[in-house]
Order: sequence, then structure tokens, then C-alpha cells
Amino acid sequence: MAPYNIPRAPYVGSRRKLVLAFDVGTTFSGVSYSILDPGQPPEIKGVTKFPAHEQISGASKIPTIIYYDRAGNVCAVGAEALTEGIFELAEEEEWVKAEWFKMHIRPKNESNSSDITSRIPPLPPNKTVIQVLADFLVYLYKCARNYIQETHANGKDLWESVEKDIDFVISHPNGWEGYQQTQMREAVVLAGFIPDNEAGHKRVSFVTEGEASLHFSIRNGLPTGAMEKGDGVVIVDAGGGTIDISTYSRQLKPVGKGEENFEEIAAPQCHFYGSVFVSIHARLALTELLEDSDYIEDLDHIVRSFDKTTKIRFSDDKQAQYIKFGSTRDNDANCGIRFGQLKLSGEQVGGFFEPSIKCIVDAIKDQTKTAHKHISHVVLVGGFASSDWLFAQVQTRLAPNGLNVIRPEIYVNKAVSDGAISFHLDHLVKTRVSKMAYGTFRHVEFESSDPEHISRRHTSSVMPSGREVIPDSFAVILPRNTQVAESKEFKKLFWKEGTSREDLRLSNVTSEVWAYRGNNANPRWKDIDSTNYKKLCTIEMDLSHLPIKPSAQVAGSGDFFYLEYGYILQFSTVELKAQISWTENGVEKRSPAKIVYDPDD
Repeated sequence: MAPYNIPRAPYVGSRRKLVLAFDVGTTFSGVSYSILDPGQPPEIKGVTKFPAHEQISGASKIPTIIYYDRAGNVCAVGAEALTEGIFELAEEEEWVKAEWFKMHIRPKNESNSSDITSRIPPLPPNKTVIQVLADFLVYLYKCARNYIQETHANGKDLWESVEKDIDFVISHPNGWEGYQQTQMREAVVLAGFIPDNEAGHKRVSFVTEGEASLHFSIRNGLPTGAMEKGDGVVIVDAGGGTIDISTYSRQLKPVGKGEENFEEIAAPQCHFYGSVFVSIHARLALTELLEDSDYIEDLDHIVRSFDKTTKIRFSDDKQAQYIKFGSTRDNDANCGIRFGQLKLSGEQVGGFFEPSIKCIVDAIKDQTKTAHKHISHVVLVGGFASSDWLFAQVQTRLAPNGLNVIRPEIYVNKAVSDGAISFHLDHLVKTRVSKMAYGTFRHVEFESSDPEHISRRHTSSVMPSGREVIPDSFAVILPRNTQVAESKEFKKLFWKEGTSREDLRLSNVTSEVWAYRGNNANPRWKDIDSTNYKKLCTIEMDLSHLPIKPSAQVAGSGDFFYLEYGYILQFSTVELKAQISWTENGVEKRSPAKIVYDPDD
């Protein structure tokens, strides 16, 4: 079965443009790009040459590491931070290393356990994660600029023709939402790539790592037979920090001639069980093993050696495994060190992988239960997917479920950055699935026949209209696990009452969007399963221009001021969008609304 061959249409813009995609991973990062020339079908290319990485031909990724000096200046980045002698120089100059810093952006609810996540390295002193990310993006940008100038004909002229108006695509784990996107956009602004205004912000788009991986897989290793009957395929992006699970199917009736469309058929998942957690489990075991040995002082070096060799080559839990870290003079029989090698059982090393493997298998099985269509294939991509042990175990454990587990033959670690460019160019996914129930809390008019209202009557209040209302009723805007077409809009009506027009405070009206993450199929009240409600953002609206007329009170003698309005949300795009609506002379009118995201607890 050959991979999909979807022709890419010529670029229809009037002038040349450049699209840069940054895949900032927990442990490794990459850059892909596409030069859009009018009338020419765009091509996706990767940056494959980096400083201090030249000896690796075709290297598509560099380590996600930055060294800062005591004044907070960048000293070494990427492969430069791993060159020979850098550890000694860093220690002598008192440099501070920033690594795994992407994890400091993560939603706080996505933690495996305090014991594991507490081992994520802290940020350098006096540095925020936005500042560190901005510094790293500047480095990736410079690498892309130099590569394009050096490898393209008339490269310098080409770069000068596009550098003032570059579109940026930033990938992120499936579990990240608006607040994380806001932080990443702030880093892009701080890096100096775009101005901090609406026009600048429009030049930055976001894509989940799962959706980027789908775009990559369609053109680079997903056989046509995987989706030819409309069956679903699970894309597993196994990276350094996260395991991103996404499930899609091909729409059997393309919308237009020659057009391929795909739909998400299960709510995407994100789990913090990437390859760094294999290293964390190894460190925990080695700390205990070497506790009474002089080699405990070499723990960092031993773990690095495990990462570079043992972890990558491991494929058999029946054979003893060795971490070569020293010379023939290094021996300690009590902890299995002979001739500079530390011996571990294959079963023990397999145990370091087990939490990640179990997570992947359980998540895939969960997708098969909740998906809107039958699933037949699983595709593993990402740097962690190159582990033969991981691949073989996932394949073996899912075989009884009738799932065909495959991985692309080429560049699985380029999936996200290349796929992010493809997302920008091709936009193949037209339908997505809600991960949770979205809604808002509001007052509802008291109903004496409703037991739920009666039990909460002690919380009621009387509005200026004379109506009795109950607070904290959850109005679901979008139910959980619902397929949403990209053009679908969700509208919710609201009302405001006041004794005067000034009492309505129309110039700064706010409404909160909440997410319910629990298992209740019909969440109705804030005081039931309250820990599973999380405020996502606040919609800010200016309603001062809306027409308002006094109305007669209910069973009263006075007047009150009443306004009915609605807000419209679009959830299907990668970023949430909002508008406000109202009716004037029988005609619906709209205007933009501002979304302000709440930081994680």
C-alpha cells in the first residue's frame, strides 16, 4: 500500500511569503519551513544544519538546552550546549542550564504525580518560562535564517524579500489550551518576531502536536488502506515530555473536486509520560542502587550515558543491560560496576519504560471505546517512537484488539515541524471533537416544580424585574465528546437587569467560560462534582452601544431596564474565537469580543 498522494495546489498569493514552523520539544527541537512563490506548489523543507551539529549529516533536531551566565546572558544553545568540555566550562563560569523548560508551561492538572513532576529542573534564577522560550526561539530563528541563506540560490536576497512578513506556526501538546497559547504568543512577541498588536498576532497560528502528526503521516507513511473504508487511525506522537493521542478518519465524500478532508473522531488526549520519564525512573532506581557507593557523585553522568546509549538501544528485557560511563579502572562489585560499566537486568530497564507503554496502550484502548467510528490502525511518530522496545510492546499488546500498529519509515522525529507546515498549507482536518463539556454559570428563573430549584431556594434572590432567580446553574454550550464542524457556531443567550441604565454597567460586561472535566453526562450545578469545573477564560464585551428601553416590572408598579444579548463561540479551530450578538430592529448584529485567559492554579 502506497502512502497518500494528495497534490498540493499552487500558491495563489500575490507575493512571496515564508512560513516557519517551530517544534520546541521537551528534549529536542526542530524547524521546518516553506517558501510560498505565487503560482508554484509549496514544498516543505526542514532545517538540517545547526551550529556544533554539522558533523551529523541531515540532523533535523537539536537538544532543547540553553546555558545562561550569572548575568542572565545566553552562552550556549542546542548542540553547542553539549560540545566537549562544556560541562567543565559551565561549572567553572557558574553557568546555569535551562532544560525541559517547556514543561513549565504545562497545565497544572496534567501531572502524573508530585514525586515525578517535582524532578522537572527549575527555571534559571530571575527568568520566566516566557523569557527562556523567547531566547530559544531566537536561536531557532537564526538557525533557519542562516540555513535558508546558505542553501538556496540567491539566499540572502530571498531572505530579505520575506523577513518582514513571516507567518509562524507553533506546535504544542494536545492538552494545552488558550492560556498556554497566550504564553507562547507572548514569547514570540518578546523574541521580536511580530509586533504586539492584532495584525502581528494574526501572523502566529497554533496546531496541536497530534494534528501536526496526522498531516505528516498522511504524506509520509500512512498507507492508503489505513483509511480507505473510512476507518479511524490513532496517531500517537511520543515525544520527550508528552504522549499525544489523536484519532482521525478520512471523510469518504470529499467536499470539492480532488479535495481530501479528515475528521477527528475521538477527544484528543495528552499524557506526561514521554521519554524523559524513562530517564526519571532510571534516575530513581540508580539513586537507590548507588546510595552507599562513591559513584553516587557520578549519578548525573551515568544517567546521561543511559540516555545516550542504553535507553536508545534497549530491545530485549531477557538480556542484561549495561551503562558504559567510565574506564576499566571504575569498579564496584556491590552495585554491579565492572570495568566502567554498570550492569542492570533487562527486566529492570523494561520497568523504566513500563509506565509510558501502559499509558499509550490504555489511551489507545480508550480511544477505541469512545471514537465515533471503528479504528483499525495506530501510527507511532515522535522521537520516543524510534525506540524498538516501545514500538514492539505497543504492537504486541494491541494485537489482540485487532489493531495494526505501524510507524513511518522516515524521519519520525520530524513529524511535528513538517506536519505544522502542512497544517498551515493544507488544512486537512475539518471536524474536531470536544475534550470536555464547555459552558458557563448563570442565574435561572426559579421553578417551584423543580426539586433541584426547591433544594437551592435558600440561595435565591429577586431581580429588578421582580423575578426570583437561582444562581450557579451550569449552562452547557458544547457537550463533551461532540464532533464539531469547523464552521459550527455555538450561541448562548444572556440577560442583564437594572433599576437604571447606569446600573447595567454596559461598557465592561464579562462572561466566564468554564470547562467540566468530570463524568456526569448532564452537569447542571456548580455544587455537584465542583472540583471538576475549571474556569478557562473570560469573555469581555462592550455593550454600551446597544439600544435599551425601560420595561414594566413583573407584578409591580415600576419600570426596570432589561438587555438581552448573546455570545457566539467557535470551538473547532485550534484557538477559541468569540463574538457578541444582539437584535436591533429585528436584525441580528455582531461585533468581536475579547478573550482573556485565566492562568493555571
